[in-house]
Amino acid sequence: MTPFEKDIRVQEEDLDDLNHVNNVRYVQWIQDISKEHWQKKAPESLKEDVIWVVLNHNIAYKSAAKLNDQIKIRTYIAKTKGAISTRIVEMYDAVTKLPVVHAKTEWCMLNATTYKPMRVSEEIQNIFT
Repeated sequence: MTPFEKDIRVQEEDLDDLNHVNNVRYVQWIQDISKEHWQKKAPESLKEDVIWVVLNHNIAYKSAAKLNDQIKIRTYIAKTKGAISTRIVEMYDAVTKLPVVHAKTEWCMLNATTYKPMRVSEEIQNIFT
């Protein structure tokens, strides 16, 4: 699968009481890059017909990011079965290349009108290859 990437710089509002990036912020970044990937790759007709909801996040924290650290975030779809897509999000220190976070999230695709699960079609799978 072709990864989608972006860089972010850690800001003061991203920090917790220990002056490390707050774990809640990592979850936000995981959701943000996932949405951006979908918005950039999917045709407008699909964006109107389907929505994605999180079933679960599995996050491994590898090292702490601090104020002004430059973080490279990379995501890709690892697997799709039925209505479920498993998305990987990896975050690295852009300077040292050391891992910061590795996350695996299961997303369920829903019909945007009925909110019922929909099988991820081959057309949608091909968007992310």
